[in-house]
Amino acid sequence: MSLGATAPGRRHSGRLGFLAVVLAYGLLIAVAIGSLLAADELSLGRNPLANLAKTAAEFARPSFLDVWFGEPRLEYRGDDGTLLRVEDRRVVEAGFLRQLAHATWITFVIGTLGSLLGALLALPLGVLTARNLGAPRPLALAAKALLDTCRAIHTLVFGLVLVGIVGLGPTAGILAIALHSLGTYGKLYAEAIETLDMAAVDAVRAVGAGPAQVFFNAVWPAVLPQFVSHHLYVWEYNIRDSTVLGLIGAGGLGLLITEATALFQWGRLATLLIVVVLLVSAFDALSRRIRGALL
Repeated sequence: MSLGATAPGRRHSGRLGFLAVVLAYGLLIAVAIGSLLAADELSLGRNPLANLAKTAAEFARPSFLDVWFGEPRLEYRGDDGTLLRVEDRRVVEAGFLRQLAHATWITFVIGTLGSLLGALLALPLGVLTARNLGAPRPLALAAKALLDTCRAIHTLVFGLVLVGIVGLGPTAGILAIALHSLGTYGKLYAEAIETLDMAAVDAVRAVGAGPAQVFFNAVWPAVLPQFVSHHLYVWEYNIRDSTVLGLIGAGGLGLLITEATALFQWGRLATLLIVVVLLVSAFDALSRRIRGALL
C-alpha cells in the first residue's frame, strides 16, 4: 500500500521540479533580454532591411561564377574618372579558386591531424576517469580535471595562445584542435567504458591478468566500435571548427573568410561558405557510412 502511494507522489514531485526548472529558465531569459534592453544593446542598427537586401543580392552571385561570366576587361577608375587599372575577372577568379583549393586542403589537414592527436592523448585519460575500472583516485581526479579544463576552453582561445607560442600557420591550428578535442574525447571514452558489462572484465581479472591485459583483452575489443564512432563524430565537428581558425592566423579557409569579410566581398564569401558546406556535408556522408558499417 505504501509503495503504491509513493509512486504518484514521486511523479507529482517530479512534475513540480520540472515546472520549477522551466520557470527558472523563463526568468533567466527575461533577465537576459531585460539587461540588453536596459543597456540599449538590443538593436538591429540603421536600415536593417535595406542592408539585408543589399547583402542578399551580393550573396546571390557567388564569385566563382566569374570564371565563366566575369568581365574580361573590368576598369577601375578614380573619382575624377582617371583609369586606375584594368583586370580580367575570369583570370583573377581562376587564381582565387586555386588558392581556395589549397586553403580547403589545409583546413582538412588541420581538422584531421588535430582530431587524431586529441584522440590518442585522450585515451589514457578516459581510461583513468572511467569509474568502473577503479583507477587510483588521485590519478582519476587529476585526469578528470585536465579533461574538464580542455573541454571548457574554446578552440579559438587555444589557437590564440598557440599562435603566440609556435607562430602563424597550421601547426597552431592542429594543436588547438587537439587540446580542445582532448576533453571531448576523454569524456566520451570514459562514458563508453562505463557502459561495459563488467562480467567479462572481472573474468579476465580473476585469472590474474594485469591492468594492461585487462584493458586490451576485455575492455578494448568491447568499446572499439564506440570509440571509432565517437572519433568520426568529433572529427566531423573539428573539420567544421577548423574553418574559422584562419581568423587567428592558423591558415586555411578562415584566412580567406577574414579577407573577404574585411573587404566586404560578399560574392567571394558566398563561394567560401558553399565550399565549407560541401566539405562538411561530404565528410558527414562518409562518416555516416562508416558508422553504419560498424553497427
